[in-house]
This record gives sequence, structure tokens and C-alpha cells, in this order.
Amino acid sequence: MNMNKTNSSEVVGSTESERKITSSREAAPQKLFDSSSVFQTSEFKLDRSNLCSDVIVKNKANTHYQVGIESMGQSQYERAVTCFTKAIMLQPKQTQLYLERAEAYIQLCDFKSAALDYKHVCNMEPQITAYLHRLAFIYYLQGQCCFDQGMFLEALTSFTKAAELRPNFQPYHMRRLACLSALGRYIDCICLATNWIEKGTPSSDLFTFRARSYHQLNQAMLCYYDLKAALKLNPNCPEAQTLLMKLEQVAQSCRQQAVTKAVAGELSDSLSKITTALEHNPEKAQYYLFRGILYRRLKDFTAAIEDLVLAVEFSNTEPKHPKGQKPEDFEDVEKDANTQLVLTYNDFAVHCFSQGFYSEAITLLTKAINKQRDESGLFINRGDCFFKQKELRFALADYQQADELDPQNTTIWLRLAVAHNKLGLHSYNNLHFQEAAERFSAAIKYNPGEAQYYGNRARANSRTHNMEEANRDAIRALVLDPTNDELVALVLQLFPGCFPSDVLSSGTAQMLKAQLMEQIQNWKLVGSPQSSLSNNFARMDIRHDSHSQSETDSKSPTSVKDVKIKSKKSVSSKDTVVSKEKVTSTVKKLLHKRESLSYTGPRLAPLCPPEKMKSVAGSTERPYSWKNFKGLGLNC
Repeated sequence: MNMNKTNSSEVVGSTESERKITSSREAAPQKLFDSSSVFQTSEFKLDRSNLCSDVIVKNKANTHYQVGIESMGQSQYERAVTCFTKAIMLQPKQTQLYLERAEAYIQLCDFKSAALDYKHVCNMEPQITAYLHRLAFIYYLQGQCCFDQGMFLEALTSFTKAAELRPNFQPYHMRRLACLSALGRYIDCICLATNWIEKGTPSSDLFTFRARSYHQLNQAMLCYYDLKAALKLNPNCPEAQTLLMKLEQVAQSCRQQAVTKAVAGELSDSLSKITTALEHNPEKAQYYLFRGILYRRLKDFTAAIEDLVLAVEFSNTEPKHPKGQKPEDFEDVEKDANTQLVLTYNDFAVHCFSQGFYSEAITLLTKAINKQRDESGLFINRGDCFFKQKELRFALADYQQADELDPQNTTIWLRLAVAHNKLGLHSYNNLHFQEAAERFSAAIKYNPGEAQYYGNRARANSRTHNMEEANRDAIRALVLDPTNDELVALVLQLFPGCFPSDVLSSGTAQMLKAQLMEQIQNWKLVGSPQSSLSNNFARMDIRHDSHSQSETDSKSPTSVKDVKIKSKKSVSSKDTVVSKEKVTSTVKKLLHKRESLSYTGPRLAPLCPPEKMKSVAGSTERPYSWKNFKGLGLNC
């Protein structure tokens, strides 16, 4: 019995232990792997023939995704990242999971992780550009955070990546420029801005930014033009207006300093100041006019011409009144610039003339004449240049034009006389004696006090057998220059058998002398050594140098002096009364204190000194006399 009980109890115990083992085997997979039946043997599997592993994984990934979406809605971004990460582990090829996790990272400001997820998505689906744009935006956010923290180099890297992903999106490039500017790399800023502008999509902000970069590099002129371009695109751009006003204020201050130094005679320092003013405001006509005058005074004529031409151009482009007329001060600037330009052309021509560059001087004077055709001094100077080039007819034409503009200028008369005399000698050498006589007559008309002209006309008249006029001209020439050997020989030739003193003491000579003196005196009274100012050019005071016209090589152009601003009332009535009194007194002297026309001196030639008489008496040869001349076959 006991044995049976023992055995039965053992059997029961063994049966219970077997049940425990079996139940533990069933519970072990469930404890380790939850409800998964993957690791259960066939004897423990339930009847789920309609389920497979792919469906289970997919369902579980979807569960994690839904939980992540709910967490995003509840602003639990860290939990959402965890859920999306679990889902990605189960479904690594689902792009939506990466997109959602990247958005969760963005909310957590983990831009680096968000960028990695979007880069993975872009590699999986490169054909969708929206993902690239979102990635660029993430780089932009990352760069902006770095920029706000003062990490400009890291911000530049992020903005550069964003700009590379969207090269045609301007805000990313502008942020790059801001980083470069904060780093002090202004040259790189200018290069990037220039490249963007050259692409054909400029903006006022871009021009303003580049202008600021130029301003930091002290390139004021380029800054000015960029600001002008910005205001042209957007007239109400406040930043451009403020910076442009600062430039104009600096320019005005430098201009005032330049005027002060110019008045003190410091022309070089004044030139430096006005140049600085032009760099800050390069479209101001008054500044170019002032610098052009300084260049002219410093003899830098090429630079002066360039500035004065710019002054004329900018005065024509100044803003106009609503009625279409320019303000009066702009018109004055244009007139002054044209006047100074004419003066500069003339001064430059005088300089070229002194160096022997006559063709260049003629070109410059021609430009001056084209701008100012009513000034006689310009025609005189160009005529002198033609005269030096032996272009006598062109020189004569310019002198005649000057004489028409200023008919009482003796400086022009002297030049006309020399030109006619030269042309007369040329005609005489070509055996055109009548034409030569007419030329010499014209020379005498413009300068009746030159003995050589009368001698030349006497020779020409003698060749045309007009002996009476030839004799008269020979006497006139001898009266004006009795010591000239050539004229003495001419008198001996025309008056054979007479001494020059006999000729001068004759009644005809005395009459001709009186007429000649009266003619010369009238010439001096009528003529004026300075040219009169024309009404259309009242601001220009041209003074001519006095030249001796006896030698042609002594001719040189007249130099134009500095401009003098005069009003119409500058000549007082007192000066006019004084000049008239001088003329009246001179005429009275000529009328009441005339020399006697009768000659009371000896009629015979003076005897030789005693010493000379002794030497002649001791010599065997007869002294020289005009009777020894045997050219006519006379035996004395």
C-alpha cells in the first residue's frame, strides 16, 4: 500500500513537474518577446496563418509613426524623435519617416541632425526639388543662429551651403555678404555683389550693400555711383539716402578748405582738397570748374581741359525747373566753364608755341575759336602760329579777322604790316612788282613808321618805272632811318650826283617829312595798344604784349592773362574825362608848337677835319668823291 502510495505520489509529482516545465517553456518566449510568436515552436504556435513577419513589422512601424505624430502635435519633440527613430529602424526606406524626424529635429534646433535626415531623403529621391529647398532653409536657420551668436565664420559656411543649393535665391547670398562684412572681408563682399549684379538681377539693397563696402575701403567715388544706382531703382531707400548725404557733406567741407588754401596761394594743397571733394561728389559741375582753374594756374593744361569739359557736361545734366529751364547758377557755371576752357586752350597753345609745336598750337586755338568766335586775341595768336609755319596767307586772314573784331588795335596793325611786307617780298622775288608794290602799300597803311616798308616799295616802283613815287618813298625811308646803309645806297641810286644830306635838306624832303610825321602821329592817336573787350565776352581781359615788328623772328603769340570778373559799371566816367584831356593836350601841342618848314642851315656839305685834310694832301691818290664813279662812262 505504501509502495503504491509512494508510486502514485511520485507519479502525481512527476506529472505536476512536467506541467510546470511545459508552462515555463510556453511563458519564456512570451516574456522575452512579448506577443511575438516568431520564436515559438510549432507545438506552441497558435493558429495565425493569416499573419506574416512583414505585416507585423509594418504595423509596428506604423504604430511608432502614429505615436510620433501625436507627440509632435503635443509639442513632445524628443518623444517624437524616439518614435520616428524606432519606425525608421523597422522601415529604413520610408522617406516620410526621415522627413518627420527632421522636422522634429528642427523644433529642437538640432539643425545638424535635421540636415542629415534631409540629405538622406535627397539622396533617396533626388528628383524632388522641394527637399533641396527645405535642406537649404535648414542651413539658413543654422547660419542665422550662428550669426546671432557672433560665430560669423560658421554662419558663413552654413549660408554658403544654402546658397549653393539655391543659387538663384538672393536672401541667402545677402546673408553671405553680411557675414563677410562682419568678418571685415570687404573685397570678397564687393566681388560677390558684383557677380550677382552682373547676372542681371540687381536690386537697391545689393547696390547699397556694395556701396557700404566701398565706403569701408575709402573708395568714395565708387560708393557714390552705387548709391545713385540704388536710388534709381528705389528712390525711397533710406540707407542710400543717408549715406549719400554724408558723402555730399564731406565734399562740401573739402571744397571750402580748397577755396581757403587757394586764396592763401597754396595751390597744390587746394588741388588735393578739391580732388577729395570730387571723389565724394563726382557729378558736381562747380567742383570740376574749380579744379580746372587750379590745373590751368599750375600749367597742367591737359588735366585742366578734361575737368572743364566735364564741368560743361555736368552743368547740362543738372536738375531743371518744372518749366524745363535750368537754374541761373547752373547757367553761370556753364558760361564760366566755357570761358575757362577757351583760356586754357589759348594758354596751352602759347606753351606749345614756345616749344616750337606750331601745328598743335593751331589745333588748340582752333578749338578755342570754335567756342568763342568774337575774341580778337585768339585770331592774333593763331595768325602768329601760321606766320611761324610760313603760311602767310592764313596768317593774314586771321589778322584781318582780328582787325574786324578790334579795328583800333595797333598790335593787330603791326602784325598785318609784317604779313603784307612778307607777301610783298615774295611777290618781288617772283618778279610780280606791281603786286609787290600793293603789298608794301598795305604794310605802310598799317605801320607808317617803318622805314623798310618805304624802301621796299621804292624798289618795286622803280621796277615798274614809277620813278616819282620811288623817289618819294626813298626820301621817306631816309627820313625815318638816315643811318641805314641799304637806304643810303638806294638814295644814291635814285638820286645820282646828290649826297643824302642834300636830299634830306631839299624842300620836297621837308614837305614829305612833315606829312610823314603827321601821318604817324595820327596813327598813334587813332590806334590803341590794347584790345577792347567785346560785349559778349565781358569777363575776359586779354592783354597783348608789345612786339617789335622790324624783325619777323620777334613775333610771338600774345598770352591770355587770368580771368577778371568786371561789371558794366567798372569803367568810371573820371577815367574817360582824363583820357579825353590827354588827347586834347596832344593835339594842341601839335598845332601850336609845330616845327618850321624852312631850312636855315648850311647848304654845303661840311668840310673834312684838319687831320683828314692833311692825310689827304700827303697822299698821292685823289680822295674819294662821287665824281670818281665811272659806271656811266664819265672821265673825271
